[in-house]
Amino acid sequence: MSKLADLRQEYARAELSRTHVTDDPIEQFRDWFDEAEDAELEEPNAMTLATAATDGTPSARIVLLKGLDDRGFHFYTNYESRKGTDLSQNPHAALVFLWKPLERQVRIEGTVERLPAEESTEYFHRRPRGAQMGAWASPQSRVVDSRADLEENLNTVKAEYGDEDEIPRPSHWGGYVVRPTEVEFWQGRPNRLHDRLRYRRSNPAGDWTLERLAP
Repeated sequence: MSKLADLRQEYARAELSRTHVTDDPIEQFRDWFDEAEDAELEEPNAMTLATAATDGTPSARIVLLKGLDDRGFHFYTNYESRKGTDLSQNPHAALVFLWKPLERQVRIEGTVERLPAEESTEYFHRRPRGAQMGAWASPQSRVVDSRADLEENLNTVKAEYGDEDEIPRPSHWGGYVVRPTEVEFWQGRPNRLHDRLRYRRSNPAGDWTLERLAP
Protein backbone atom coordinates (compact mmCIF):
# COMPACT_ATOMS: atom_id res chain seq x y z
CA MET A 1 0.00 0.00 0.00
CA SER A 2 2.97 2.32 0.46
CA LYS A 3 3.27 2.73 -3.33
CA LEU A 4 -0.47 3.06 -3.97
CA ALA A 5 -0.17 6.62 -5.30
CA ASP A 6 2.43 5.47 -7.83
CA LEU A 7 0.33 2.69 -9.38
CA ARG A 8 -0.57 3.66 -12.92
CA GLN A 9 -0.52 2.33 -16.47
CA GLU A 10 -0.17 3.99 -19.83
CA TYR A 11 -2.78 3.12 -22.45
CA ALA A 12 -1.87 2.98 -26.13
CA ARG A 13 -3.67 -0.04 -27.57
CA ALA A 14 -6.22 1.74 -29.79
CA GLU A 15 -8.09 4.95 -30.50
CA LEU A 16 -11.77 5.81 -30.70
CA SER A 17 -13.41 8.37 -32.97
CA ARG A 18 -16.80 8.93 -34.56
CA THR A 19 -15.64 7.02 -37.64
CA HIS A 20 -15.15 3.92 -35.45
CA VAL A 21 -18.69 3.71 -34.06
CA THR A 22 -22.22 3.06 -35.29
CA ASP A 23 -25.22 5.37 -34.96
CA ASP A 24 -26.83 3.09 -32.36
CA PRO A 25 -25.13 2.46 -28.99
CA ILE A 26 -26.76 -0.98 -28.64
CA GLU A 27 -25.17 -2.05 -31.93
CA GLN A 28 -21.88 -0.47 -30.87
CA PHE A 29 -22.01 -2.33 -27.55
CA ARG A 30 -22.58 -5.60 -29.38
CA ASP A 31 -19.52 -4.91 -31.55
CA TRP A 32 -17.32 -4.23 -28.53
CA PHE A 33 -18.76 -7.18 -26.60
CA ASP A 34 -17.98 -9.49 -29.53
CA GLU A 35 -14.40 -8.23 -29.50
CA ALA A 36 -14.19 -8.89 -25.76
CA GLU A 37 -15.42 -12.45 -26.34
CA ASP A 38 -12.99 -12.93 -29.24
CA ALA A 39 -10.19 -11.81 -26.90
CA GLU A 40 -11.31 -14.59 -24.54
CA LEU A 41 -11.72 -12.24 -21.59
CA GLU A 42 -13.00 -13.89 -18.43
CA GLU A 43 -16.69 -13.11 -17.89
CA PRO A 44 -16.98 -10.17 -20.29
CA ASN A 45 -20.64 -9.92 -19.22
CA ALA A 46 -19.66 -8.98 -15.65
CA MET A 47 -20.83 -5.45 -14.90
CA THR A 48 -21.03 -3.10 -11.95
CA LEU A 49 -24.64 -2.24 -11.16
CA ALA A 50 -25.11 0.93 -9.13
CA THR A 51 -28.45 1.80 -7.53
CA ALA A 52 -29.60 4.35 -4.96
CA ALA A 53 -32.32 4.50 -2.32
CA THR A 54 -34.79 7.36 -2.18
CA ASP A 55 -32.56 9.21 0.30
CA GLY A 56 -29.71 9.09 -2.21
CA THR A 57 -27.67 6.40 -0.44
CA PRO A 58 -25.82 4.55 -3.22
CA SER A 59 -24.86 0.90 -3.43
CA ALA A 60 -23.00 -1.07 -6.08
CA ARG A 61 -22.22 -4.67 -6.85
CA ILE A 62 -21.08 -6.91 -9.71
CA VAL A 63 -23.82 -8.77 -11.58
CA LEU A 64 -23.93 -10.54 -14.93
CA LEU A 65 -25.51 -9.26 -18.12
CA LYS A 66 -27.94 -11.96 -19.24
CA GLY A 67 -29.68 -10.36 -22.20
CA LEU A 68 -29.51 -7.44 -24.61
CA ASP A 69 -32.13 -6.24 -27.05
CA ASP A 70 -33.67 -3.01 -28.31
CA ARG A 71 -35.18 -2.44 -24.87
CA GLY A 72 -31.80 -2.48 -23.14
CA PHE A 73 -29.60 -4.49 -20.76
CA HIS A 74 -31.06 -7.43 -18.81
CA PHE A 75 -30.07 -8.92 -15.47
CA TYR A 76 -31.79 -11.16 -12.92
CA THR A 77 -31.92 -11.07 -9.14
CA ASN A 78 -34.00 -11.37 -5.99
CA TYR A 79 -36.61 -8.59 -5.99
CA GLU A 80 -36.27 -8.38 -2.19
CA SER A 81 -32.49 -7.86 -2.24
CA ARG A 82 -30.81 -4.50 -1.57
CA LYS A 83 -30.76 -3.69 -5.29
CA GLY A 84 -34.34 -4.83 -5.73
CA THR A 85 -35.47 -2.63 -2.85
CA ASP A 86 -33.52 0.33 -4.25
CA LEU A 87 -35.07 -0.14 -7.68
CA SER A 88 -38.59 -0.37 -6.27
CA GLN A 89 -38.05 3.04 -4.65
CA ASN A 90 -35.88 4.65 -7.33
CA PRO A 91 -36.07 2.96 -10.76
CA HIS A 92 -32.80 4.34 -12.10
CA ALA A 93 -29.43 2.63 -12.36
CA ALA A 94 -25.93 2.85 -13.79
CA LEU A 95 -23.86 0.04 -15.28
CA VAL A 96 -20.12 -0.18 -15.92
CA PHE A 97 -18.27 -2.77 -17.98
CA LEU A 98 -14.46 -2.83 -17.66
CA TRP A 99 -12.51 -4.81 -20.25
CA LYS A 100 -9.03 -4.05 -18.96
CA PRO A 101 -6.95 -6.06 -21.49
CA LEU A 102 -8.65 -4.08 -24.28
CA GLU A 103 -8.21 -0.82 -22.34
CA ARG A 104 -11.94 -0.24 -22.67
CA GLN A 105 -14.84 0.74 -20.49
CA VAL A 106 -18.55 1.17 -21.19
CA ARG A 107 -20.74 3.23 -18.88
CA ILE A 108 -24.56 3.14 -19.06
CA GLU A 109 -27.28 5.11 -17.28
CA GLY A 110 -31.01 4.63 -17.60
CA THR A 111 -34.37 3.81 -16.15
CA VAL A 112 -35.16 0.32 -14.92
CA GLU A 113 -38.23 -1.86 -15.36
CA ARG A 114 -39.05 -5.43 -14.43
CA LEU A 115 -39.03 -7.86 -17.32
CA PRO A 116 -42.33 -9.64 -18.05
CA ALA A 117 -42.95 -12.62 -15.78
CA GLU A 118 -42.86 -15.08 -18.67
CA GLU A 119 -39.37 -13.94 -19.65
CA SER A 120 -38.14 -14.33 -16.09
CA THR A 121 -39.66 -17.80 -15.88
CA GLU A 122 -38.10 -18.86 -19.18
CA TYR A 123 -34.65 -17.73 -18.06
CA PHE A 124 -35.07 -19.25 -14.58
CA HIS A 125 -35.63 -22.67 -16.10
CA ARG A 126 -32.46 -22.35 -18.18
CA ARG A 127 -30.36 -21.88 -15.03
CA PRO A 128 -28.53 -24.84 -13.47
CA ARG A 129 -30.79 -26.76 -11.11
CA GLY A 130 -28.59 -25.88 -8.14
CA ALA A 131 -28.91 -22.16 -8.92
CA GLN A 132 -32.68 -22.54 -9.11
CA MET A 133 -32.72 -24.08 -5.65
CA GLY A 134 -30.38 -21.37 -4.39
CA ALA A 135 -32.90 -18.72 -5.45
CA TRP A 136 -35.41 -20.34 -3.09
CA ALA A 137 -32.92 -20.96 -0.27
CA SER A 138 -31.30 -17.53 0.03
CA PRO A 139 -33.06 -14.55 1.68
CA GLN A 140 -30.70 -12.32 -0.28
CA SER A 141 -29.24 -9.25 1.50
CA ARG A 142 -30.81 -10.18 4.84
CA VAL A 143 -28.80 -10.96 7.97
CA VAL A 144 -28.37 -14.69 8.66
CA ASP A 145 -26.85 -16.24 11.77
CA SER A 146 -24.53 -18.63 9.97
CA ARG A 147 -23.68 -20.49 6.80
CA ALA A 148 -25.38 -23.48 8.38
CA ASP A 149 -28.71 -21.67 8.16
CA LEU A 150 -28.31 -21.32 4.40
CA GLU A 151 -27.38 -24.98 4.05
CA GLU A 152 -30.43 -25.94 6.10
CA ASN A 153 -32.61 -23.79 3.84
CA LEU A 154 -31.12 -25.51 0.80
CA ASN A 155 -31.77 -28.94 2.26
CA THR A 156 -35.39 -27.96 2.85
CA VAL A 157 -35.70 -26.85 -0.79
CA LYS A 158 -34.10 -30.10 -1.97
CA ALA A 159 -36.58 -32.09 0.09
CA GLU A 160 -39.49 -30.18 -1.39
CA TYR A 161 -38.41 -30.07 -5.05
CA GLY A 162 -35.77 -32.77 -5.34
CA ASP A 163 -38.07 -35.21 -7.11
CA GLU A 164 -39.81 -32.58 -9.25
CA ASP A 165 -39.00 -32.36 -12.95
CA GLU A 166 -39.37 -28.58 -12.85
CA ILE A 167 -38.69 -26.19 -10.01
CA PRO A 168 -41.09 -23.21 -10.06
CA ARG A 169 -39.69 -19.71 -10.22
CA PRO A 170 -40.01 -17.89 -6.89
CA SER A 171 -42.32 -14.89 -7.10
CA HIS A 172 -39.59 -12.81 -5.43
CA TRP A 173 -37.04 -13.56 -8.17
CA GLY A 174 -36.90 -12.27 -11.74
CA GLY A 175 -35.41 -9.96 -14.32
CA TYR A 176 -34.91 -6.27 -14.91
CA VAL A 177 -34.09 -4.27 -18.01
CA VAL A 178 -32.02 -1.10 -17.87
CA ARG A 179 -33.42 1.12 -20.61
CA PRO A 180 -30.48 3.36 -21.49
CA THR A 181 -30.65 7.13 -21.78
CA GLU A 182 -26.86 7.49 -21.82
CA VAL A 183 -24.12 5.14 -23.05
CA GLU A 184 -20.47 6.13 -22.96
CA PHE A 185 -17.64 4.26 -24.69
CA TRP A 186 -14.18 4.84 -23.22
CA GLN A 187 -10.89 3.91 -24.86
CA GLY A 188 -7.65 4.37 -22.95
CA ARG A 189 -5.10 6.68 -24.62
CA PRO A 190 -1.60 7.97 -23.78
CA ASN A 191 -1.05 10.81 -21.30
CA ARG A 192 -4.51 10.30 -19.78
CA LEU A 193 -6.09 11.97 -22.83
CA HIS A 194 -8.54 9.12 -23.19
CA ASP A 195 -11.19 8.92 -25.92
CA ARG A 196 -14.75 9.24 -24.63
CA LEU A 197 -17.78 9.07 -26.91
CA ARG A 198 -21.21 9.47 -25.34
CA TYR A 199 -24.62 8.62 -26.79
CA ARG A 200 -27.38 10.56 -25.05
CA ARG A 201 -31.16 10.87 -25.31
CA SER A 202 -33.76 12.51 -23.12
CA ASN A 203 -35.94 9.41 -22.71
CA PRO A 204 -35.77 5.68 -23.55
CA ALA A 205 -37.79 6.21 -26.75
CA GLY A 206 -35.92 9.27 -28.02
CA ASP A 207 -33.30 9.74 -30.71
CA TRP A 208 -29.62 9.43 -29.88
CA THR A 209 -27.13 12.30 -29.88
CA LEU A 210 -23.44 11.39 -30.17
CA GLU A 211 -20.83 13.67 -28.63
CA ARG A 212 -17.20 13.60 -27.55
CA LEU A 213 -16.32 14.26 -23.90
CA ALA A 214 -13.07 15.59 -22.51
CA PRO A 215 -11.21 12.95 -20.48
